[in-house]
This record gives sequence, C-alpha cells and structure tokens, in this order.
Amino acid sequence: MRGIGSRGDTRTRVRAASALATAMVMSRTTGAFYVMGGALGLLITGIAPGNEGNRALVGWAAAIALLLGLSLLGWGPRLPHGIHHVYVAIATILVTIAVHSFPNTVGAISLASFYVFVACDAALFFAWPLAAAHIGFAMAMCLWVLPTRDGLPWWSGLIPAGVTFGVGVVVGILTRMASEADIDVLTGLLNRRGFDRALNSAIEQATRTGQGLALVLVDLDRFQKINDHLGHRAGDAVLQRVADTWSKLLVPGQRLARYGGDAFALLLPNTTEQAAILLTEQLRAAVTTGCSAGVTSWQPGESGSLLVSRADVGLYRAKQAGRNRTVLESSRQLPLAVELREAIDRGALDVHYQPIVSLTEGGGKAVGVEALLRWSSSAQPDVTTEGLIRVAEEYDLISDLDELVLRRACADAARLQETFAQLDLTLNVNVSGLELAEQEYADRVSNILASTGWPADQLVLEVTESELAAESQTAISNLHTLRERGVRIAIDDFGTGYSSLSRLATLPSDILKVDQSFVAAIRSDSPAPPLLGVIAALSSALDLQVIAEGVETEYQAAVLTELGFALAQGYHYSDSHPVSELISDLNEGHGRVGSGLSERELGGGDTMHTANGWVPLG
Repeated sequence: MRGIGSRGDTRTRVRAASALATAMVMSRTTGAFYVMGGALGLLITGIAPGNEGNRALVGWAAAIALLLGLSLLGWGPRLPHGIHHVYVAIATILVTIAVHSFPNTVGAISLASFYVFVACDAALFFAWPLAAAHIGFAMAMCLWVLPTRDGLPWWSGLIPAGVTFGVGVVVGILTRMASEADIDVLTGLLNRRGFDRALNSAIEQATRTGQGLALVLVDLDRFQKINDHLGHRAGDAVLQRVADTWSKLLVPGQRLARYGGDAFALLLPNTTEQAAILLTEQLRAAVTTGCSAGVTSWQPGESGSLLVSRADVGLYRAKQAGRNRTVLESSRQLPLAVELREAIDRGALDVHYQPIVSLTEGGGKAVGVEALLRWSSSAQPDVTTEGLIRVAEEYDLISDLDELVLRRACADAARLQETFAQLDLTLNVNVSGLELAEQEYADRVSNILASTGWPADQLVLEVTESELAAESQTAISNLHTLRERGVRIAIDDFGTGYSSLSRLATLPSDILKVDQSFVAAIRSDSPAPPLLGVIAALSSALDLQVIAEGVETEYQAAVLTELGFALAQGYHYSDSHPVSELISDLNEGHGRVGSGLSERELGGGDTMHTANGWVPLG
C-alpha cells in the first residue's frame, strides 16, 4: 500500500492502520472491554472460594477497570488518539495484578484469559509496530505472573500467552483485510466507502461537541482528456501526484479521500465555510491541473448524504460557471446575501453606464454604453462588484440579479436612444456563466427585449473567456441561439483567460474586449506591447470588432488608434454614470464624451437643439 507511514492524519491507514480506528469506535470498543472485564472481575472475586493472594486488591483492580470503561464510553470520543495506548497498557497491568493476587489458583488461570482483550484491542486499532508492542507486553506479563503462583510450573503461562499472540495476529490481519475496502489502492487515500464512514463519525462528533464541520468536493478539470491523449498510466500518475501534494498541505484531523474517478473529497472538522474556501484555494494553487470545487458546511440534524449532495451542487455550479474555481453552496445565508435578496425583490439596485467611444472619428464619439451594477450594502459596505456577483452566484441569486440588470439596462438604453436619435448606440451587458448554462436563458433574454422594446441587434452580451470555454453544451447552444436572433457576443477580459486560436475561431463571438492590463502597459517611455498589435491583426483576420478597456490617457488613445483599434472605453472618456447624468453629458458634448473637446467638435458653440438633443453632427 502506498504512503503508509508518511501521510499524517490525512490518510486513515497511516495513523491508525485500520479504518475502524475512529475516536468513536475506539472508545466504545475499549470501553466495552474494560466494563466487561471489570464486571466479570468483580463477580468472580465475590463468589470465588479460597484464601490465597489478596481478594481486596483484586476487587479494587476490577472496580478501577469498570470505572475506566465507563469513562471511555462517556468521554472517550473527546480524548486524543494517543490516550488509548495508556488505557491498553493500564489494562495489561490491571489483569496482571488480578492474576497475581486472586484468592485461588484456578481463578487466576481463568483471569489470564483477559490478556486476549488486550491483544484484540491493540490489533484492531494500532499500527503493527505499536500493536506488537502491546501484545508482547501482555504476553510477557502472562509468562511472568502465572509461575509466581504457588504450585504453577514455569511453563503454565505458555498456553494463555500463545492464545493471546494467536488471537492478536489473526484479529490484526482480518482487520487490515477488511480495512482494504475503505482504502483507494492507487492513491492510499480513503475511498468513497471509507470517506462516508469517516463523515458519519465526524457528524456524530460534531453533534456531541457542537463544533463546525465543512465538506469540500473537488474535481479535476478535463481529466478525461489526459486519459484519452496520454493514456491511463499518465492519468494515474496525475491522481497520485495530486493526492501526495494535497496530503502534505493538510493538518491532523483533516481527511482527504479519492471519492471516485478524478473526484476528491475533503472532510474538515471544526472548520468554517470561509476557512474551507481559503484552504481549497490553497489546494487548487498547489497543483498545475485545473480543478473545480464545491464547499459547504454541516448544520445540526443534517445527514451525511445531504451534506455531500449540497457540496456536489456547488461543484456542479463551479463547472458550469467556467471551471477552475470554488463555489460555496452554503446552508446559511450571509447577511450580505439576505440584504441582496431583499434589494433584488425591491428593485433597489442601481445600473450605471460607461460610454464606449469610436477612435476612428476624431475620438470621443459615443457608439455604445456598458451597463455596470452599482449597489451599496449596509451589511458589507466595502464589497466590490466582483464580490457581489460571487455572492449572488453562491446563494442562487444570480438569475434574478442578471434579469433585473438586463431589464433595467434595456429600458434605460431605449430612453437614451429615444433622446439621441442621431446615435446608433449598442448596449453591452455582462452575463454570468451560471446563467448561460440555464436551458431557458436565450428565451428569457428574448422576452426582456420584447417587453422593453430594445432591438436585439443593438444588444451585446459580454462573457469572460473561461465562461465561453466552459464546454457546456447548453451555454454554447444559448449563445448560438442568441446570435441567430441578432444579439452579439463579446469576449470580455480577452488575453487573461484561456485564449487560443482554435477556440477563438470556433466560439460564437463577435467582439473582443481587450483586458485593461494590456492598455495600462502603454507608456510614453516604452514601446507599445507587441501583443496589442497581434490582437488587432487577429481581430481583422477573424472579422471581429475590438474594444480596448481601461483607456486613461490621451497617449494610450493615440497609440491604440495607430495600432488600428476602432473602439475604446475608460476614464479618459468617462466614468460610469446614472442614465440621467449620461444623457446630460451626451447632450452637452453633442454625442461626444471626454475632456478636451474643442469648440468645433461641440458645433462652434451653437446651442440650437432639436427635440432629440443637439444639432446633428455634420
């Protein structure tokens, strides 16, 4: 078996040598041996005839054994693992005292059978070296104490000592053979059966102590491709490497299991959901293989199967959202989630708009707007928009939130277009990968467009590269359906995710939004990043529009224009504003935004406005 003796508490066989060696089973078994031995010892001490030895001492030894057994049954699960070695050693000593001091010789020989209890207990729960030490100690005491009785020869202890040895070895072998059913042979971790047993035991422990309990299910992304392209031996090597790496990052008490195929399960006693998320992120960062994870926590009264099911939902949502991420599927809603739910129900969220401008018409002419969610939480005032979206995804609020933003944005865009008939504005709205994976998403978008009157060919849905590459047939099908209905698709944050030429050529997309980190690298003291030119040429070859995000200076705008970029957005032109302020800015700038607009660009100061805004630009 791989890994024996080197894994710490993360692998059951490492520490205990038996899947039975949980705190509950150990305390109940050892406690039962003690209670049985103590009760039988008191009984035989009371009824046995004879005046040899010390009847009172034997009675005290039996009473102590009975009390120790009751203490184990009551408090054993709370005791540290190592204390059981002390209990087994004390049992050997108490049996030896009883054999040495029993009132008659026949009873002393009978009491020597209690050494078998010691051998069974040690063989059941301890690794072979420690089990052998306890069994050897019991045999030595047996061989020594019986000949000390008057009338017994030196060999009188051979049979009980031999029985003790034989029973201990047989019980140890059978126990380890049975434990193989709980261990994954490839990785040395617990398998699904063993993990379920450990989970049920941990739930019992948490029920008694009131401590927290978290569960994580992790799945290696696209593992089947490794098996298909490199062979199953390479896949097995990946699983072993992941198991070894993760095992080293865990502390005693945390249980890692291979739950099946390329899925791993992690049991975290006395751990909060947030701490479990942080640990999961550390595990993901420690391996080169991408992986998705679902995290949840146990609530009093819940079964192990319910806990696993909830974590599995989180894992599924992580995969649907684009893979290589962690999703919390909590049984408790954070105050922020509760507040967000109420805000969605009341429609008490704001949508601001940042203009998208043309670089080919003198700069600054608005050709579209991007809708951006804005909301101030009293429960967590410093929460970012990204954090807000993550909470919405984790607490199953993203569908309602996306619908609210899209409906509000379409209505506001219709108002903008009505005010400025001279502009042919597009509306860009971000969409969650979880929403894309919903079967009815495309129809929901069409219904919103129909109810608000916003044209489908003027709507752009922005998704990140990872969401487009999530390999969800439902998501890809939705995108194709929306494009057939006139909606355009933009790949957001292009260049930071899973970019590849083959994927870009096959994904349903119309627009690339270059991540602002590339634009930020444009400085007057250094050449423009070569990759920007490559992206411009690539977009031209694939007939895709490109929007440069994060333009903050005139120099950056000039470089982008020279490279052939046609569209841009950023603080150089305008921050995001409520629709009323944006209308005012566009009206004042005659459809242009940004600082430094000349009088010529503003129409020479002509203040004659039509009913639809400014005098049309000539």
